[in-house]
Amino acid sequence: MISRATAFAETGSSSALRWRMAFLVSAAIAISYLDRQTLPWAIKAIQADIPFSNQIKAGLDSAFLITYGLMYLGGGVLLDRLGTRRGFLVIMIFWSLACASHGLAGGVLMLAASRLLLGMGEGGGFPAATRAVTEWFAVSDRATAMGIINAGTAVGAVVAPPLITLVLAQTGWLGLAPWRWVFFLTGALGLLWTLWWWRAYQTPAPSGATAGTGGPPSAPLTLAHLLQHRETWAIVGAKFLSDGAWYFYLFWLPKYLFDTFQLDLKTAGGIGWIPYAAAGVGCLAGGGFSSWLLKRGRSVNAARKLALGASAALMPWVMFAPQLHSLAGVIFLFSLAFFGQQSWSTLVMILPTDLIAPGAVGRLAGLVGLGGALGGVLLGQGVGWLRDHGYSYTPALVVSGSLHLAAFLLICLVIPKIQPLNLATNPMIQP
Repeated sequence: MISRATAFAETGSSSALRWRMAFLVSAAIAISYLDRQTLPWAIKAIQADIPFSNQIKAGLDSAFLITYGLMYLGGGVLLDRLGTRRGFLVIMIFWSLACASHGLAGGVLMLAASRLLLGMGEGGGFPAATRAVTEWFAVSDRATAMGIINAGTAVGAVVAPPLITLVLAQTGWLGLAPWRWVFFLTGALGLLWTLWWWRAYQTPAPSGATAGTGGPPSAPLTLAHLLQHRETWAIVGAKFLSDGAWYFYLFWLPKYLFDTFQLDLKTAGGIGWIPYAAAGVGCLAGGGFSSWLLKRGRSVNAARKLALGASAALMPWVMFAPQLHSLAGVIFLFSLAFFGQQSWSTLVMILPTDLIAPGAVGRLAGLVGLGGALGGVLLGQGVGWLRDHGYSYTPALVVSGSLHLAAFLLICLVIPKIQPLNLATNPMIQP
């Protein structure tokens, strides 16, 4: 018989191991956000060797987002076939090599091919993270674990500006332009992570804590079935609108600072991390506020919508950025927008778990992610066209500052009450 002390020690060890797995996956997500920020922050150096227009810049962003969105939807299939350990290994190797390949580019076409490949690899990151959480954590701990993992997005984005600035200032080895080393070194960082992953990650044996909800397995739902529900369209539409704004901020903020304030790279890199740090706080704040409301006795419907509404209310202030001539004021407004966006994003990605059974959450979350990527493509292309035709950033900021309010209105109108769907009924004719 195992003594109580021994059982307690084994339980504590197992718990510590689970949280180490969460931080391991969070590190991968941080690397993914570092990799996707390489082009926006190194763009001035790249354009000195490979000139291209704002519309081409938008096209490069779209190349990433299109394959990212498609792989977000299909990444779960790959993970199901290979398993989490082998699947995430393959995904990280693929996207790290894709990131490094930017450094070999001799023209725009090679840059575009590298962006397509990077999006294809990184699109599998969050499906792999979700699968790891499901394997290692009981239902009661999964939200906390996913919060730790999602915080990796902020870590990677915060590290990117100063790190990329440092590489651009200190490299140039072997006669290669410093911007090429940005991609080589960040790609190498991902490959180093794979050694850590392969050594540390093991698939745990199924147990009552991590095997799911304990109910009978539900019949698989197809994408076509999910798309028959207006609630699906509401969440996908809301993500399409709000992520259009997010990807504009994410991919265009460095260029906005360069163009508007004529900043040198060192100055931009020294302050450019601040909005991304605010985004990290927003990741934790949105879900925390909603959970606090639930503990205070609010319904799921009220807790989610109050938190979503508060997040959306922070977004329109960015419209006033063009009226400010203070760099500190502009950074504050973008920080407010980044905070609100990531608070919003955390909540929107929780909604699928409120509406449908676990067996279909992955498919619905994939649809939501695809909708967000397509929104980023549309607004990004619009911004590139406006800039190349002599327009300021004002129209783009006015539109992006309005999108979260429109998304919140869409959710409230189409989903009057957030509650589990009755998937056995004909959804489109429900009152």
